[in-house]
Amino acid sequence: MLRGIQEASRNWLGKIVMAVVMGLLVVSFAIWGIGDIFRGFGLSTVAKIGKTEIGVEQFRTYYNDRLQALSRRMGRPISPDQARALGLDRQLIGQLVAETALDERARDLRLTLSDAEIAQQIVNDKNFAGPSGQFDRNRFEALIRNAGFTEARFVAEQRRTLVRRELTDTIAGNIAPPNTLVAAIQQFQNETRTIRYLSLGPAQAGDIATPSADELAKYFEERKVLFRAPEYRSIVLVELTPESLAQWQTISDADARKVYDDNPDKFGTPERRQLRQILFPNADEAKAASEKIAGGASFESIAEQRGLKDTDTDLGTLTKAGIVDPAIANAAFALKEGDVSAPVQGRFGTVLIKAVKVEPGQMKTFEQVAPEIKKELALNKSRGDVIDTQNKMEDARAGGATLAEAAQKVGLTPRTIEAIDRSGRGTDGAPVPNLPKTVDVLSQAFATQVGIETDPVQIPGGGYLWYEVTKVTPSRERNLDEVKPQVETRWKDDQIARKLKEKADEIVSKLKAGGKLDELATANGVKAETAADLKRNATGGAVPASVIDLAFRTPKDTPVTTEGARATEMMVFTVTAVSDPKFDPAATETKQMADGLKPAITESILAEYVAQLQTDYGVSINPTVFNQIVGGGTAAN
Repeated sequence: MLRGIQEASRNWLGKIVMAVVMGLLVVSFAIWGIGDIFRGFGLSTVAKIGKTEIGVEQFRTYYNDRLQALSRRMGRPISPDQARALGLDRQLIGQLVAETALDERARDLRLTLSDAEIAQQIVNDKNFAGPSGQFDRNRFEALIRNAGFTEARFVAEQRRTLVRRELTDTIAGNIAPPNTLVAAIQQFQNETRTIRYLSLGPAQAGDIATPSADELAKYFEERKVLFRAPEYRSIVLVELTPESLAQWQTISDADARKVYDDNPDKFGTPERRQLRQILFPNADEAKAASEKIAGGASFESIAEQRGLKDTDTDLGTLTKAGIVDPAIANAAFALKEGDVSAPVQGRFGTVLIKAVKVEPGQMKTFEQVAPEIKKELALNKSRGDVIDTQNKMEDARAGGATLAEAAQKVGLTPRTIEAIDRSGRGTDGAPVPNLPKTVDVLSQAFATQVGIETDPVQIPGGGYLWYEVTKVTPSRERNLDEVKPQVETRWKDDQIARKLKEKADEIVSKLKAGGKLDELATANGVKAETAADLKRNATGGAVPASVIDLAFRTPKDTPVTTEGARATEMMVFTVTAVSDPKFDPAATETKQMADGLKPAITESILAEYVAQLQTDYGVSINPTVFNQIVGGGTAAN
């Protein structure tokens, strides 16, 4: 466009026309634009950072692009309501404001990059490399098109991103964490402690009497909420994946045989041959050399006569598929070990080939791999049918069919879950088997209502999952008769826990008075144990993670009591040893930790820098326009 304006204004007529056009633009701005300056925000501005205004279309494009990219990564679409609930709208406007502040600073510093540098960065990007490892123009255009970019817009975005990177690398690039920080974190992570402990269980609580009817009823009334029936929903699920369609595909033996014949390397170890080759300038010389070999001369002597070294004739050990020239490949793999071929006309001249060594291949038979090949072909074929089937499903639903009816029309099998709660359990309390693992369909099913036609959820790897809520059973209070066994069990556990707490407190009191842990353990029918070399955040072993966490908050030689792995277990322990790690700045572990801290330090410094830029330039957000774009309605001012 700029080039066109420049061309148009070169002659006297063009200059007059351009003067008139620019004059009209100036008048237009004077009439329509000045008011916005005095009023603060216009309807076309979302935010202002320094001298830069972020327009409605700019933010809408930015917001939608980022939301779609996140949806692709998560494998399911994110609605505006979900984005607001997750705080994505505020995060994205914050990110755009930060980027704009950096752009303002880059302009003030007159930082820029040449077109050649931008082009080189794009060409070197591995994401745009083709099968050869080099930049692939078609792949580049396809990827940026799928991401919603035109080439000009992508290049402009790359320019801004690279200039920001130059600026931020100067501010916080390659900052080494101070040794004091590394030492403190290493000490925190690698400090070890040893505890001496005993565990009290139900056996140490003694006999627990059966509660009376009145005691149980009172206990239940005080804790009704613990035994409340959760909300259950009846859900219909329909899963469409390449795997589900592949079972209906029929693959012929001929198609499978072609794959087997065309891909010998895939179904075993192909035959390999160590080969040597002499290239001749013409067929006559090759024929003469071949006749000498037939008369008793060796392949090596012919090579020596032509002034060739072993490295000049050695082709290496190759498979047939590894030889580029088909004529040479066929001739080489027709030879017996030690034989020399007749003259072969290759792409680059006439050659003699010697099979120095033959390594037989070990191939699986077609019968052995046919089921595997057919399964793969069926899967590849069905991937192309997924979109077609998905469209048919949506057409059936649009025609008024229920989800189950639509699935049956297109040959899919609906699955009905009669009752499931938010945690994925049925009315019996057991987990409902075979729920989708790659997508969280339950949270979405519990966010909709009966009869609402929901959008399908994209399944990572290709495919769709539809869900439909057919019934909602509200949460309700249960009566005692419904949950009496559970109430009795919980009542007994509470009694055991109370008695164990009393006994554990008594042991701690005796330890503080000078008692010995081993003696007190024996007196209570348990054995004192030692857990050595415990570390923070450790899991596994006989000592629960909660106890380890408490051990690192307890002074040495101070007895404490805490709940064990279960509510009916109490533990008493004393920290008997504390070992601080030795700090060695040259140690590999220390260097790795320092490297791991660099990103956090860099982010912290950049966050401070950007915050200062925003303070210096000034940031204003138009809440009304912002909320209209992200779907939140009109904000009150």
